[in-house]
Amino acid sequence: MSTARITVVGTHGGQYFGADAADAVRCASVIVGSPRHLRFIDPPEAGGRTFVEMAGGLSHVLDTIEVAHHDGRHVCVLSSGDPGFFGIVRLLGERFGRDALDVHPAPSSVSLAFARIGLTWDDAVVVSAHGRPSDTAIESIQLHAKVAVLTAPLQPPQSLGAALIHAGAPARRVTVATKLGEPDESVIHTDIEGLASGEFDPMSVVVFIDPMAERAETPSLAWGLPESSFAYRNGMITKSEVRAVALGKLDLPVTGVLWDVGAGSGSVAIECARMRPRLRVFAIERNEVDAARIGDNARRHGVSVEVVVGSAPPVLATLPDPSRVFIGGGGIEALDVSIARLTSGGVVVATHVIVDRAAESWKRLGNMVQIGVSRGRAIADGVRLEAENPVFLTWGPGTTADPV
Repeated sequence: MSTARITVVGTHGGQYFGADAADAVRCASVIVGSPRHLRFIDPPEAGGRTFVEMAGGLSHVLDTIEVAHHDGRHVCVLSSGDPGFFGIVRLLGERFGRDALDVHPAPSSVSLAFARIGLTWDDAVVVSAHGRPSDTAIESIQLHAKVAVLTAPLQPPQSLGAALIHAGAPARRVTVATKLGEPDESVIHTDIEGLASGEFDPMSVVVFIDPMAERAETPSLAWGLPESSFAYRNGMITKSEVRAVALGKLDLPVTGVLWDVGAGSGSVAIECARMRPRLRVFAIERNEVDAARIGDNARRHGVSVEVVVGSAPPVLATLPDPSRVFIGGGGIEALDVSIARLTSGGVVVATHVIVDRAAESWKRLGNMVQIGVSRGRAIADGVRLEAENPVFLTWGPGTTADPV
């Protein structure tokens, strides 16, 4: 077995990072890289060495590396940015074993792309389109506020833009970053329509930013917003006072998954998203018109809510397990499914207007309160109190067994 090393060196504008990376390039007897990487090798360093162009299919390149490695020659593979980030390290590790590799990364193309637009990317979703269908990228862009897609010859930026238009994707600010750190670097700012109609280098990083997301980065300290803050149908909204109590009982985590089952106007889901911007919030509503209204309400409040059209409980099977559930509709069966799917330490909160259903819910959740609200109404030159219908609110970690 060969004891020679295969060194993988990331580059940025033809530069290597660290003395060990520079030594690896200088001492290697076989250097592998794309033509644009190999052109940065200084002529005095080129004599007596073998250069292998990485172009077309990679199988013959890997075969050449294997022969050189077996002969005990030091192979250095040049790559853009961080070769361990959707890069050549994966293929080399599968072929030769990770113990044969020494890896010296440079800044990744994604980190450079976000740097060019002055944004952090620790909360970004990164998707590669290299040899993969575009479905994952399209879904990620629709669901997340900050996404970077590594495009490829078979999935260039403009085809991604066209697919997004076809999918009815929401508005996004788009940046196409190409050949970062090189003399012909390009950073183009556009939108989804401009992306679809343009011509771009297929080997780019395309960054998608939800223009509403920056408004939602700071949690809101206000809750129990008035009903007038939302569009709704025929009283299909959780009253603000009930909503305020329900939000308190939910004890929202910073991250995780929340279901708003029978969302109606989406008022609870939207307030949860305002209070915890990093929480993944699903609003489940069977009425298509109401579901569309939830999306409009969420955009109006500048928050990210994933609207799911369907009846509970069947549609709940398509969702990730929740750490919090609010049930405003769906009945006891939806409650039982929610309890069964709840993650450890999770909480379910439900509202009911019928006492019999509230009692069944209390048996499962263990806590119940009646919320009766009287609102002031003008009368002559004074004020009177007008009672709202009482609402029963139940909450708890949940159990399918009756409490002892």
